[in-house]
Amino acid sequence: SVAYGMLLTARAVSYKKEELMMLHLNRQSLKENRAEWEKAGITLYSYDDEAVQAATQQAPQWVHFGGGNIFRAFIAALQQHLLNKGLAKTGIITAETYDEEVIEKVYRPFDNLSLAVTMYADGRFEKEVIGSVMESVVCRPDFKADWQRLKDIFTNPSLQVASFTITEKGYKLKDYAGNFFPAVAEDMKKGPEQATSSMGCIAALAYARYQAGAYPFAFLSLDNCSHNGDKIKEAILTFADEWAANGVADKGFVDYVNDPQKVTFPWSMIDKITPRSSAKVQGYLKELGFGDTELIHTEKGTYAAFVNAENAQYLVIEDTFPNGRPALEQAGVIFTDRNTVDKVERMKVCTCLNPLHTAMAVYGCLLGYTLIADEMKDPQIKGLIEKIGYQEGLPVVTNPGVLNPEDFIKEVLEQRLTNGNLPDTPQRIASDTSQKVGIRFGETIKAYGDKAKDLKYIPLAIAGWCRYLLAVDDEGKHFELSPDPLLKDLQAALEGITLGNPDSAKGKLKSILANKDIFGSDLYEVGLGEKIEGYFDELIVGPHAVRNTLVK
Repeated sequence: SVAYGMLLTARAVSYKKEELMMLHLNRQSLKENRAEWEKAGITLYSYDDEAVQAATQQAPQWVHFGGGNIFRAFIAALQQHLLNKGLAKTGIITAETYDEEVIEKVYRPFDNLSLAVTMYADGRFEKEVIGSVMESVVCRPDFKADWQRLKDIFTNPSLQVASFTITEKGYKLKDYAGNFFPAVAEDMKKGPEQATSSMGCIAALAYARYQAGAYPFAFLSLDNCSHNGDKIKEAILTFADEWAANGVADKGFVDYVNDPQKVTFPWSMIDKITPRSSAKVQGYLKELGFGDTELIHTEKGTYAAFVNAENAQYLVIEDTFPNGRPALEQAGVIFTDRNTVDKVERMKVCTCLNPLHTAMAVYGCLLGYTLIADEMKDPQIKGLIEKIGYQEGLPVVTNPGVLNPEDFIKEVLEQRLTNGNLPDTPQRIASDTSQKVGIRFGETIKAYGDKAKDLKYIPLAIAGWCRYLLAVDDEGKHFELSPDPLLKDLQAALEGITLGNPDSAKGKLKSILANKDIFGSDLYEVGLGEKIEGYFDELIVGPHAVRNTLVK
């Protein structure tokens, strides 16, 4: 009994000691326990973060909207590279327009630090604490202190870049019917001083900069969509025009936004897969002694103090910054002209990666897959995306010069999508597909012109998406669809279609396939509508029809 009690006491002391040795993500721990962090194989930054924080407070140069995973794992890491090399003096301020809890639960409790884990196909994990984010704020006027700080940033002549990773839907001002969203319509009437919508608030900050002295800067979209700079320009300019027309803002604001010597909207192409937090990484970090591995739940998402990503990454940016920019070319970013960015973006988004991802996503969900790497072991899915990429995509791709399309797609198919260490899921990629198919497939369809009717595998991918929207898998069982802003309307259009009854689909795909807002063209006019309908009929013949159609 005494011996057992002594054993329990010894264990308690041991556990207490282990608890004390746990590495918690805050700047004080990095300073006081640097050797322990390095012993765990975690790379720390080498710059004086207090000096960087002071410089950022006084003369901010870069504010980023959208503090999600790709920002933490990629964009913030680029600035850290510059700071480590002494090529930058200021950090980044991150602002959240969509989920304020990200700031309150993911950034501030950890002193705006993140632990970035790079996942290699051979099973290795590289770990680095990212400390380049010096401030975090909520972009909403009801968060008064945060809103005032954002106004101070935007009215400071030092500001060079306001960048964004808010997804393509974040720039949208109108609903499916073409009407302004209610909050946007109210902002149009009331003006910048009373803006509440996300893009209305950002336009209001630009207006504050205009009023303070019409200082130059760049709006840089880093979102994964075609001609992304134009997306934010259209949104900001729409607010400027409406506010001027309604008499709630100076007409000079319209000229300011339209003046490339004052405000620019560079195009960019970004590529790095940053999936949701991996349980494998979570367990690995726990074993290392990292003490902040718990998942953090907000009303709108799930996050962690760590972020995991693949090792491959590309960023190509149009080099037009009227007030200067960070020297990101020293961190591997390619700066070039708009035409080259367009070619790179088309190569990636329209051919070599994104169309393959979408085809894998919808068919993967239908066939019950939950891991992209596992899909690459499926001969039909692998065959489908190879034919979409090599056979139908590459023939209409222009080599952009800065990246080689053949090398890029080969890396995608042979190294990136097969990375079993990367917990990427078809369910994640299937999100917001209605916002993506027009670029991922529509642009290649346009490139074929009169010969588009001869395409075989891209139409099969589109038919697969329509089949996916029924929310019934290939076994005939219901499954949960990923979020999509048009989901309600799309499912309403397909209402009444039943598995095992192709006749029930007659005429019901037309409102989707003929919608130019979705695909960029009427698919019936280019000769593909009926072909897609025929594929769809095959896909709903009954259970296992999806597999049988792919085999065929």
